[in-house]
Formats: sequence, C-alpha cells, structure tokens
Amino acid sequence: MATKPVSVHISQARVFRAQRSRATVTPTKFPRAVQPKRSSFPKCRRFGTKILAAVAVEAEPEALPRWNLEKWFGYSDPFDAKIDAEMEALGEQCTKFKETFDGQLDTKLYAALLEYESIDEKLTTVLSYVMLANDTQLADEELTKRKAMLMQQYSGFSANCMVFFGLQLAELDTSSLEQQYEATPDLKKYSPFIDETRRTQPYNLDQQIERALSVRAPFTGKGPVVEFYQKELSFLRFDLDGEEANLEIVMSKMTVSKDTAERKKLMKVLNDGLHDFERSAALSLNMVAGGWHVERQERGFKELRSSRNLSNNVPDPVVNSLLAAVAGTGTDLCKRYYTLKKAVLKSTQGLEEFTWADRNAPLDIGTASDTYTWEEAVAMVEAGYRQFSPTMAGMFMTMVDEQRIDVPADNGKRGGAYCASAYGSGPFQLLNFNGTQRDVATLAHESGHGCHNMLSYEQGCLQFHPPLTLAETASIFGEMIVFRDLLEKAPSKEDRLAMLMSKVDDIVNSVVRQCSFDAFEQKVHEARAAGALSPEDMCAMWGECTAEYYGKEGEVFDSYADTSHLWTYVSHFHNVPFYVYSYAFADLVVGSLYGVYQVTDDKADFESKLLDLLRAGGTKDFDVALAPFGLNPSEESFWENALEAHLGGLLQEAEELSKELGYFA
Repeated sequence: MATKPVSVHISQARVFRAQRSRATVTPTKFPRAVQPKRSSFPKCRRFGTKILAAVAVEAEPEALPRWNLEKWFGYSDPFDAKIDAEMEALGEQCTKFKETFDGQLDTKLYAALLEYESIDEKLTTVLSYVMLANDTQLADEELTKRKAMLMQQYSGFSANCMVFFGLQLAELDTSSLEQQYEATPDLKKYSPFIDETRRTQPYNLDQQIERALSVRAPFTGKGPVVEFYQKELSFLRFDLDGEEANLEIVMSKMTVSKDTAERKKLMKVLNDGLHDFERSAALSLNMVAGGWHVERQERGFKELRSSRNLSNNVPDPVVNSLLAAVAGTGTDLCKRYYTLKKAVLKSTQGLEEFTWADRNAPLDIGTASDTYTWEEAVAMVEAGYRQFSPTMAGMFMTMVDEQRIDVPADNGKRGGAYCASAYGSGPFQLLNFNGTQRDVATLAHESGHGCHNMLSYEQGCLQFHPPLTLAETASIFGEMIVFRDLLEKAPSKEDRLAMLMSKVDDIVNSVVRQCSFDAFEQKVHEARAAGALSPEDMCAMWGECTAEYYGKEGEVFDSYADTSHLWTYVSHFHNVPFYVYSYAFADLVVGSLYGVYQVTDDKADFESKLLDLLRAGGTKDFDVALAPFGLNPSEESFWENALEAHLGGLLQEAEELSKELGYFA
C-alpha cells in the first residue's frame, strides 16, 4: 500500500504498482488530490502491522539472490549517460506533445492518447530503474541526488507540457467524444482511462493554477518534508544489548520471539527509540494533514476521504460502510480473538500479563520448523500456487529464474516488501527475507502482485493496473492458497493451531489494525484543520484509537505500556493519506472470493474466471469484475458477512481446536 517513480499522467502511480509507500511526487495530468488512477504507491505490505518480519535465519546477504535490473532495463548503472540522453529526448517529445495537441483534443484525442502513452511508458522505464536501484542503496547520497534530479526533470516536463491533457480531457464536450468514438473505433479501447479522467472534472482547478502547483511541488510542497521523514525513519537505530539494530530487526525479533520478557524489553526499546523521532514525524504529519485540508477546501471534496476514494474509484458510501462494519463487528471479533490468544499463551507459555508486546507473539507449540531457507520458501510457494493454477505457478518461477527478486535483508535497503510493476520491464520484487513463516507468506503475497502485473500488461501502460479494490486480489489469494496448502500438511494439531492463529493475526492486522490507523488519521486531520498538533496530541489520539478498536486497558490487553509513539513509523500516514483502509477492503473482498472458491465444484472454471479478472487490469470496476463470482461490495450487508465468514470462520476453527487441545475453556 505506501507507497516512487512516476509516470506521466499520474504521480508515481504507473511505475510502481501495488507496492510500499513513500513520498509523493507531483502529479502531472491530475491535481495532487485527484489522482484518478488507483493509488499504486509502492507500499510496504500491511505497513505497521505484519511488516518487517525477519531475523530468524542468519543468512549472509550475498548468499541470497539479488535482482538484475541492468539485464531488464538496459542501463549499465543509474549514472549511465544513456539515461540523460533519453530524458533529453523525452523533454523534446513532451514539448512537441503540447504544441501538437493543446486545444486539439476535440478532434485529435486518439492520436494524443497514443503519444501520451508512449511518453508514459518511456518515463516509466527510466524512473523505475533509478528508483528501484536507489531502494537497495539508500545510504548512497549521490544516487539519492541523482534520483531527485531526474524527478525534478520529470516535474518540469509535467508542469510545462502535460498538465493540459488531463484537464482538457476532463472538460471535453461529451458530443465531441462520442463523435470521435464513432469515427475512430480503436479509441474505445481507452474508454476506461477516459472515463476515469473525466470523473475528476468537478475538482480540477484552472490550468494555470494546476501548472503552478505542479512546478512548485518538488521544492515547496509536502514532498521534500515527507522524503526527509522517510529517510530519517530508515536511518533509525535502536540499542539491543549494546548492539545497534534498525527498525526492521527490532520489530521482527519481537514478532518471532517466544519469550514474553524479551518481547516486553523489545517493545520498550522500540517505543523509547521512536520517542526521539516523534518531532520529525509530527512535523511531517502536520504538513501532510494541513495540505490535505487546504486541497479539500479548494477542490470542493465533500468528505475527508473523498479525494482518496475518487482516486481509488470507490464511492464514499461503500468506504463508510466498510469502516462502520470493522468498527463494530470487526472490533468484536478482534477482542474475541485476543481473548483466545491470551488464554492460549497463558496455557502454553505461562504468560502472566497480556501486553501489546504479545499481540503478534508466535505460539510455542508443535514440531514444524519456524525457519526456512530461500530454496524451501520458493518450493512452498510454487507448490501452493500449482495446487490452484499451473499458470500462476509458472509465472512465479519465471520471476525467480529471471532474477526479478531482490531477496536479502541488507543494511541500506528499503524496509518491508513490495512488487514493482515497472511496465515494459517488470515486474520486480523487493523483499527483506530472513526465513520466517511470515517471510514465506510475504513471498506468496508479492508474487501474486507479480502474476497480476504479468497478466494485465496486455491492457497497455495506461490501463494495466487494476482499481485499488482489485489490486490485492492475486496477492492475498496467493497467500491464502499457500496457507491452505501448508495447513493441510501440518504434522500435528498443535502445528495446525499455530498456523491458524498466525493467519488470524495477519487478518486482524490487515483489517482491524488498518482501520484503527484510518481512525487515527481522521482524528489528526480533523484536529489539524483548527491548528498545528504537538507530538503529545498525536500520542494521545493514538492511545484513544487503540482503546476503541482493541478495548480499554484491562478489558482484553492487561497493559498498553510502551505503545504511545508507535504512530511515528507508519509511513502511509505521510505518503498516501487515507490509503490504509484499502488493506481491509482488499482482505475482505479476497476472503469472500476465496470462500466462493472453496465451495465451487468446478475449480478449473473458477481459475479461468479469476485469470480473466486479473487480465482485465484497470478496464473493469470492482463491481463488474466481481459479478461473475456473485460478490457485490456495494451491498451494505457485504462487509458484515465478509467479516463473519472470513475472519470469524478462521477464528471459530482456532477456538474449537484450542478447546480440543485444552488451551481454551
């Protein structure tokens, strides 16, 4: 999610698809608040929840595969003079584009779209390469400067030559558009892109204002502040018994530790270390929330999330229904689950006090291995995928064999995991693999994104990426099929319970925790409209949201000690405001989709339908794409039913097994 290179028509949206978030860059065709193509910011998978699970296996970074970007992009290195020559040529192409098509879309729309797509694809190639290279070398200041320089070049192209296109397309007379459809049948191919662009029309500003905003953004907008925040976050170090550790190591040690005292110690180290970072985080979040408030007022968005919902192509009422269902039924299921986990940990680990540090604790039961080599992880994912779809299994192995995955957890590398679509050259996966069970799940997840990209590339650079509502379909489905395959192979009931509860951990983190993040954002943004907030204000709001979604201290969790500063590391708040609900949306949609798969007799027909959905990319909205499966997230009852069936179903299975094993009364 989270979220980066850019493509011409959308700020960063086209280059990295379904990945982890980072600082936003100036949009071109669309205003900053109105990015019609679903937010594709490189995102850390469930950032702030189950990300950064690592450290169980001590593998030397050089022993694990690295991606080979140069092989696929055709550059010798990020400073290759070929890049400069291509950017210069692109500048000339952009200038000619404006000269040829500015004011001419009423008669030349098809030709303009073809040229626009050509520019978009070329920019995608250059900027994807440099930003992917930078993500494995964050400590290289020269490379960071190189990336910034190229982004400024891009911003100049956008502001001076490209802004007009989206604005004039949005304003294009309907009769003129219909005439061009009739005269040029091939134009219909682009109708999803055209329709999406035209939906932004009520919120666009004057063309000169949009240009001015675009020109200034790299220098005076929130981007530089957020970039500073992101870099400072990556440089954070924590003291673990006299040794320095980064954020990933601390969080992953806490996630895999089976010692409650160690988990508490790590939680305190984490929270204390983040305390020193809170002023930088508060400065950035104040900037982001303040800018969001002004944009909303100036552009006339009705609700706080309306601009994000527009870019995600989801109606406000659908998102509101989702959030209400999670705040109600989801919270009840969440408390029920942690009541179960508390009892199981007391029975199996002698836990005396259930604290926030125990929230993601693994169960110390069963005989299955807790750690896996890279080769074992690949074999597990390949086997799970093949159970469902030989086509997707083949695509997964292609990504492995073609050196499209950067595997090791290495200092100076961006944290978390993502899959970059990089149209024309991709996909590419960035992992931080240390051999945990969650690392295997992450590989399955990101490989699903890769398969989705490979299937949808046929839609072209402007339309290959699915709407946000469908962007996680292959990734979460891939996770589920691998999980179910491994669950059936569990050697004992204890191992099965450990796997079930680990999966429920993940779903609660993706659904309830992400919606609690959204609630925190809402509190911050609403308060920011009245003035700047202090770090202490944000700490208090964080505590309020934790209690609202997980229960007051003592209700389920005995203590929320050492949690007050955890809001500081959730980069989605800065990079992509109000994006986090998308994880809940996707998890519940795909959970429902998997439920359909489980009761379907004709598995081959289901596979065929799902592959067709993935191939459609961005050419179908979520309601149309999901109709063949009998699912409609626009129905008010959908979210309640999805929570009960997806989360509630697995929870009930875990409860029954816990009772059978004598861990839960």
